[in-house]
Amino acid sequence: MTRLDCSVVNCTYNKDDSCCKDNIHVGGKNAKVVDETSCESFRERKYDGASNADSIPSKPTEISCDAESCCYNHACKCAADQVRVSGSNACSCKNTECTTFDCKCELNF
Repeated sequence: MTRLDCSVVNCTYNKDDSCCKDNIHVGGKNAKVVDETSCESFRERKYDGASNADSIPSKPTEISCDAESCCYNHACKCAADQVRVSGSNACSCKNTECTTFDCKCELNF
């Protein structure tokens, strides 16, 4: 499992830049660059008084991943030791990204 750091502070699962969900799903099946990925587990925090204040960040976290060209993707599971998800002011999963994504694509010059 992977250590997950998350700067998406308006996600309901975020507490102190960590994720309180024990598993997440990274999307971006055809991603070639970071901004073509997303945290599909993102849920916008609603400021109606409910929060995950009592939740404990889950480290390590299991990460399923659709990004086929990422060098850390092994059988749709992330094999990176540490993953960073970002997306300041995200209001949907499309406003998030896996900044650890590293394309294993060969560059043709």
